[in-house]
Amino acid sequence: MSLDLPIVFTHHVFICGQHRPPQHPRGSCSAGGAIPLVERLGAKVQALGNPQIAVTVTGCMGFCQAGPIAVVYPEGIWYAPRTAEDIDEIAASHLSEGKPVERLIVLPKV
Repeated sequence: MSLDLPIVFTHHVFICGQHRPPQHPRGSCSAGGAIPLVERLGAKVQALGNPQIAVTVTGCMGFCQAGPIAVVYPEGIWYAPRTAEDIDEIAASHLSEGKPVERLIVLPKV
């Protein structure tokens, strides 16, 4: 019997898709436009054809004021993408070339 070895990810992107009611005091990344960005990121990563890049849609990551929000590991770099072009830049620069996109980086406050 042979064991399949797990894929070792070079990058793992967690992107918030939290949905809350419209009047919720914290808001939500979904209300801020996260869902189209999540879909765009998935398509971009798939187009890269690199099975070592994973994308996981999460619930709230606690930084609602900065949302939509994403974090890329192993670096632990937090992004606040707003547009499809922002997602394209993260995929092309950070995920493909290993160069973080400085203009989109946010420092979450606890």
